[in-house]
Amino acid sequence: MTRYDTNQLRISGCIREEPIVSHTAYGEAFMAFSIICRRLSGTCDELPVLAPQALVKAIQKGICCEIQGQIRSYNEYSAEGTHLRLKIFAKQISRKQTAEVNQVILEGHICKTPVYRVTPFGREISDLLLAVNRTHGKSDYIPVIVWGQNARFAGKLQVGQKVRVEGRFQSRLYEKALEDGKVELRTAYEVSAGAIYLIL
Repeated sequence: MTRYDTNQLRISGCIREEPIVSHTAYGEAFMAFSIICRRLSGTCDELPVLAPQALVKAIQKGICCEIQGQIRSYNEYSAEGTHLRLKIFAKQISRKQTAEVNQVILEGHICKTPVYRVTPFGREISDLLLAVNRTHGKSDYIPVIVWGQNARFAGKLQVGQKVRVEGRFQSRLYEKALEDGKVELRTAYEVSAGAIYLIL
């Protein structure tokens, strides 16, 4: 990871499926696939990856690798409205048989009033939306979940304040109630913060 990058990710795991072409931009093809990363608890996160085709020539289903890159966001439009989607954008991929790692460092601004809550099991949680600046005037909007004492601190942050977050990128299943009364199981992606600091 570079020292001054405001959006850094390092993750390792196993490739779930063969990469497929996602799209082409400026004459370069970009490939989409998923990586499965195991937490210490044994829970597995299945995370979407986007990578330039040149990086995935030796990538196949089932192999283990390490990816260094960033978390990128984009808007997806459907009949239900606009949805924020997240993906790992790979800048380096190496085949490694090392212990699985999942590290994220972000620096950005609070762009939505934090939501602090206490679960029925007594766990304190704050939900943040972080705007992380990219080059060429673009920004990535990344949901962050903060726990415990850090949640109390994060819940008092104001829109516009700048913070540094250190944590992991994770997937989470949730139930979505549909208009016809049915319930659909969906996957959300977010950063789970292990530490959060105010940047003055």
